[in-house]
Amino acid sequence: MNLRYWIVLLLGITTIGQARGQGRFLKWLKTENDTAYIADYTEDITFRLYGSRKYTKYDIIDRKNKTDVLYRPNTPFNVGFGANYRFLGINIGFNLPFINRHNDKYGKTKYIDLQSHIYLRKIVVDFYGQYYKGYYIANPEKVFGKEYAARHPYPQRPDLRNIDFGLNVQYVFNDKRFSYRAPNLQNEYQHKSAGSLIVGGEIFLGRIKGDSSLIPPNMQDTLFLRELPFYKTNISSLAANVGYAYTFVLKQHFFLSLSLTAGLGGNATSLFLENGEVKRNVGIQFSNTVRASMGYNSHRYFAGVHYVGMATRSGMAVPHTYQTFGTGNFRVSLVRRFALKKPLWNMKAI
Repeated sequence: MNLRYWIVLLLGITTIGQARGQGRFLKWLKTENDTAYIADYTEDITFRLYGSRKYTKYDIIDRKNKTDVLYRPNTPFNVGFGANYRFLGINIGFNLPFINRHNDKYGKTKYIDLQSHIYLRKIVVDFYGQYYKGYYIANPEKVFGKEYAARHPYPQRPDLRNIDFGLNVQYVFNDKRFSYRAPNLQNEYQHKSAGSLIVGGEIFLGRIKGDSSLIPPNMQDTLFLRELPFYKTNISSLAANVGYAYTFVLKQHFFLSLSLTAGLGGNATSLFLENGEVKRNVGIQFSNTVRASMGYNSHRYFAGVHYVGMATRSGMAVPHTYQTFGTGNFRVSLVRRFALKKPLWNMKAI
């Protein structure tokens, strides 16, 4: 036997092993729902009309002196439509000017916001990829005083921009009786109350930058981070998280679903000062992810509001100070499910 034979044999064994491993993983992902709690409509076409607002935020906080600067972008409320079939889904949203015609007072924001929330039965994956340029200060009275805020109600920072990436993966223990899909994807119907323990891990990479210091020079608190006039910050963190989710169901149709996970890990933060100096800090990272929804669900119809929000808290080089970065999505949905006479393809959904 020559060398070519052994290479082909080795590649064949490796390919078979990978296929078997993938098969076992896909089999593990599948869940047989407890039908006394959850009705599965992933084989139906789930069609929705929705309105949503995505957001991000960046806060600089001095806990000891109870002073903070809250930066917010100007994001529109979008309306659109979407559909789900099995584990696939698509949503198309539009910014209608007559809905957002009063947003000019906050300035202009350019952004790309790629948020994806994947709800498998055993696993939930949250991905965030964002770019925002153009912020305003949301608490001008506290930062500059009432007199200044009366003349400049929403001070703007068109130069401020951020780019960030986040990934959060969580395992749902009670996947047979508790459904994240019911309130968030609307392709399942949980008609009895149940909850689940959740554990997971997350990673976050972010950068916020301005053309000048992110600490406003004319703040009424003249001592607020005066030794750190930084114009850019880089944040990277890794954390583990644990939490609990529960859906309360009233009369089989009306529901309130709440989920909270808290994360603890480490972060590395760099502050780039205007004088060219770089302050670096390694510390403890705190984070949380909140999911909340309420409404009406049945075999064919869904109407409800749902919210997903993530926040990370990173320490700075000065004691009692930290930065908070957050992002999320608020949505209102009206849904109708349409049963199919036969599936579009034969692969069983997970």
